[in-house]
Amino acid sequence: MTDVSSETRRLKEPPLPLEAVRVGFQHAIKEAVQKMGATAPNPAVGCALLDGEGRLLAVGAHPAAGQPHAEVMALEQARQKAVLERARIALVTLEPCNHHGRTPPCSEQLKNSPVQTVWIGTRDPNPQAMGGAEYLAEGEAPKNVRFLADEPELQPLAQECKALLAPFASRVIRGRPWLTVKQALDGRGGMLPPPGQKTFTSPTSLRLAHQLRRACDAVVTGIGTVLADDPSFTVRHVADHEGRGPRPLIVLDRQGRMPMAWRQAREADGFHVEQCRDLASVPALLGQMGVNWALIEAGPALLKSVREADLWDDWLTIHHEEHGGDDQLSVTLRNGRDGNESPVQLLRRYGD
Repeated sequence: MTDVSSETRRLKEPPLPLEAVRVGFQHAIKEAVQKMGATAPNPAVGCALLDGEGRLLAVGAHPAAGQPHAEVMALEQARQKAVLERARIALVTLEPCNHHGRTPPCSEQLKNSPVQTVWIGTRDPNPQAMGGAEYLAEGEAPKNVRFLADEPELQPLAQECKALLAPFASRVIRGRPWLTVKQALDGRGGMLPPPGQKTFTSPTSLRLAHQLRRACDAVVTGIGTVLADDPSFTVRHVADHEGRGPRPLIVLDRQGRMPMAWRQAREADGFHVEQCRDLASVPALLGQMGVNWALIEAGPALLKSVREADLWDDWLTIHHEEHGGDDQLSVTLRNGRDGNESPVQLLRRYGD
């Protein structure tokens, strides 16, 4: 397979300000973020098309497994707007796929389009789909292929594309989903809401929490939370994805205390409820279900076990200000990695 060298990629590329690339990628990332939670087992991917002067023509995102990929969505949108022949630059958050699956290869669709330059946010970790960059740069009418990682000024965008892909990459590479913990703390460091209330966080924090529920493919909780709070785990405060299939809801319950009425209510809400006795087995179980991103919402005991077992990837902490100030939010990545690589940060930047 031919290496896509920087010199080869730049031979025929028309001059284009990096600012146009930056703005276009922000549109592509934002569009993809809106689809997080709807695409599993596929990744969330966005694509923007620009003309030769950097003007935005179309933006597409992969809506769900089995449906057209982001590149095809953007190309079709441009065709419907009668601007496809003006398309010269494609900005794709993930390397275009190079294999025949449920849909034709996206690399082939771009190869046969008027696009001359393809910018790629990050490589595809899936061995079945990788190679799109090389295919685009080879053969007749080769395209100029560029990577965000090659431009120091665009490193923040490269990190965002990596964060967008992190849930899918986790499942493909490690066989388990990306695990996000959400923990809300009051001014004294406690997790219990005042009597008669379900939460104590601000409306802004509550909205983010429900954006996170929508973006995740599964929820993990403990039986203590189920018995104490009677939680629904449904998406409210923001619109959920239309036509969403049953989502796994894993309950850590060693003694079989899950109330049947609660289970039936959650199944009626669109969850696939699973009782699990062993925390260590949960990640692999979710991976087998095709879950890319799982949200852990639980009480202090289970969260302590999660931390001790190192079974998390990022940890969202909402510190409530009791005297009317804005809640303070922090996102920590396991092993001290760059916080910008957290998909939670994308929801904070691009969420609706």
